[in-house]
Amino acid sequence: MTPHIESASNARIMATARLKRRGRRQVSGLFIVEGRREAERALAAGTTIAEVFLCREYATAETQTLAEAIAETGIQLITTSERAFDKLSIRQHPDGIVAVAPEWDPSIGELRSSLTLVAESIEKPGNLGAMFRTADAAGAGLLIVDPNVDPFNPNVVRASQGALFSVPFAVTDSSTAIGWALRRGSLFVGTPDADVELWDADLSGVACIVIGSEHEGVSGAWLESGSPVRIPMAGLADSLNASVSAAIMLFEAVRQNR
Repeated sequence: MTPHIESASNARIMATARLKRRGRRQVSGLFIVEGRREAERALAAGTTIAEVFLCREYATAETQTLAEAIAETGIQLITTSERAFDKLSIRQHPDGIVAVAPEWDPSIGELRSSLTLVAESIEKPGNLGAMFRTADAAGAGLLIVDPNVDPFNPNVVRASQGALFSVPFAVTDSSTAIGWALRRGSLFVGTPDADVELWDADLSGVACIVIGSEHEGVSGAWLESGSPVRIPMAGLADSLNASVSAAIMLFEAVRQNR
């Protein structure tokens, strides 16, 4: 029989809701995967699922079918009331499913993509999630350096639309990342102060493209180690959103490599 939780103050609900906090994720080694698409992509990637919460009042037919299919594999399925599910959800319009999965060690030694996006000290979960999606679309890897927001943040998972589970990625510090990038091939650093325009840079072959934090941009260590390039802009703005800059630079590399 499927267990049902009615109260939002239930101990299991409260413990799972705490996984929204970085500190609790680090202690428990678990994170939240909310949404049918995200849960499907986690399963398709072979990600281990510890348990699944389902609110039938919020769930579509497709969501309920997915939850039941998950339960048939032996994974614990727990149904909840709307109030209990709201405690778990980060969405304004939830689709009724939250999975809990163990984090994994994103080791730089496993990152071997010929094209790699380096995201230095990104502060906003939405931007990091969008970078996952862009890297997925471009067939690139993602190297997360000195992160202000971790990749297992539920808002990153949501913004990635499940690309967290398909993109090869690693998390490390700047010193290690710079050494790794220089051994790999060419290193290009996005900055509005560069003399070289993106269209004039040779991004073919094995390359890393660096995008810095939303407020500070790339650090001096990266600027000294790589080739600074800028995205040409005709208007008054002196910079673009970090995830937009990443998309433009990655797809210029894709274009050149074709």
